[in-house]
Amino acid sequence: MVFWSKIGVTLLTLGLLYNSIFATPDTAAAWRHLLATTLSGAGRGPVLLALALVPANWGLEAWKWYRLARHLEPVTFGRSFRAVLVGLTLGFATPNRVGDYAGRIIELKSRRVSALGAVFLGRYCQLVATVLAGVAGLLYFVLKFYLNGYPAAGVGVVASAVVLSGLVLVPLYRSQLLLAALGLWRPLRRFRPALAIMPTYPARALHAVLAISGLRYAVFCAQFMLLLAAYGVGGPLGPGLAAVAGTFFLKSLVPSLNALADVGVRELSATHLFGLLGQPALPVLSASLSLWVINIALPSAAGLLLVPGLRVLREKRAAK
Repeated sequence: MVFWSKIGVTLLTLGLLYNSIFATPDTAAAWRHLLATTLSGAGRGPVLLALALVPANWGLEAWKWYRLARHLEPVTFGRSFRAVLVGLTLGFATPNRVGDYAGRIIELKSRRVSALGAVFLGRYCQLVATVLAGVAGLLYFVLKFYLNGYPAAGVGVVASAVVLSGLVLVPLYRSQLLLAALGLWRPLRRFRPALAIMPTYPARALHAVLAISGLRYAVFCAQFMLLLAAYGVGGPLGPGLAAVAGTFFLKSLVPSLNALADVGVRELSATHLFGLLGQPALPVLSASLSLWVINIALPSAAGLLLVPGLRVLREKRAAK
């Protein structure tokens, strides 16, 4: 049931995106013209800058995994970077990107059950950064476009946003409560051995990992803003950042089958939020798709060279 519900959500999102963008005549031709003029004109500089930030993006993710993994065993930054790229490649086509866990775990020599909890902790820290920024971004749109003229409702929404922002930090700094909650429901008890590693991380380490997650989130936002500028999306910086943060937050709420299923969720959210700001859908869609290509598709292809099985095959061929 869960699997088919995810299929339904993905198909519905892609269908809404197609209906809102491609159902109009001559849109494909307009899109090709937009891409050609952007990549050969003034937009080429911002696109190249966004590409230059890709190593920083995944370098920060490797740094984050290095800080988490060395709590389990001695590791180097090089091994951590390789584990992140292998995990990205394996997670590209696996449900909920579970291959990301496998890619990082196979690079460790011991304590692989605990490594599951370490990977979860790293992903949760990234989610915290997404939620905190995303709640603030969506709050701008809710108050300006939906609750304008309703001050009492606005106060309630702001209070709810503050409470949500506080609650999202509880499993991070009070992970014992998370483990106790898992023990209350039998289907979730099997996750407790893996997550038992979380309370052993000191607060200083959690601060560092959360800070790295925030830096990586800032890189994501900078890349998106550069690509938006490349495709001609203008407007004030503040509302634009709010739309970007809201887009990332809405995308994180929808469960994904794999990295390919993410295409559609982010694009539909971005076109809606930037549409409220009066921006045309096609350039926003192009920027969002370009962000997926440079940050997910291209690094996943590069990670194929590091997948252990493929490396073994290359060595066998070289030996022959």
